[in-house]
Amino acid sequence: MRRSLVTLSVLLALAGSVAARPATAPPLPDRMADTGGGTQLITAEGSTTGTVTWWNLRRGTWVKGGSTPARFGAKGLAEGVSRKQGTNTTPTGLYDLPYAFGIKPAPAGTVHPYRRVNARSWWCQDNAARAYNRWVEPRPGDCRAGEAEHLIDYPTQYARALVIGFNYERPVRGRGAGIFLHVNGRGATAGCVSVPAAAMDRILDWVNPVRRPHIAIGTRSGPTAITRY
Repeated sequence: MRRSLVTLSVLLALAGSVAARPATAPPLPDRMADTGGGTQLITAEGSTTGTVTWWNLRRGTWVKGGSTPARFGAKGLAEGVSRKQGTNTTPTGLYDLPYAFGIKPAPAGTVHPYRRVNARSWWCQDNAARAYNRWVEPRPGDCRAGEAEHLIDYPTQYARALVIGFNYERPVRGRGAGIFLHVNGRGATAGCVSVPAAAMDRILDWVNPVRRPHIAIGTRSGPTAITRY
């Protein structure tokens, strides 16, 4: 009888422990308002620093492919639809990934469109230029050098990168230009998302245009929470 009571006590204790264990939270993409409709997703969550995670949709379930520490704009994150150019903020929202580029060759296994940088490659950020928020080669006369990035001048950051489709399809003047996922520099970015070089290579080896990849950028909570996008 005593042994039976001890066994029952142990079983009850174990049951209570299991019942008290919190339920596992669903993966982040399942808690988002939209994931873009594809089967690949990058989430960039944080403030001035945070985490970039890449996900695969497999048989209806989002599975983490990898993650890495990330950096954002020096002034944190700002709502993408109302962001102002030159504010050193990273725009929140859900965006496509038009193509990749880099000073270095694409990593082996890259299938995403990849454009090599050369001495004539610029990204125009001049609000008065026809090619606002576009790669230009060479730089046109209406895009002032002081309002454009000479891509080859950033051998660390633009060794390899992905264009983030913020304000890209139909650019709104003054909202911002040249927002990329690129390799870490010395500190916070001017509005991009950056990751270590090895992580950037892994992402480029993983991303596939056939799977309609997107990137979601947001904070962990509040009005710019990543789950809103």
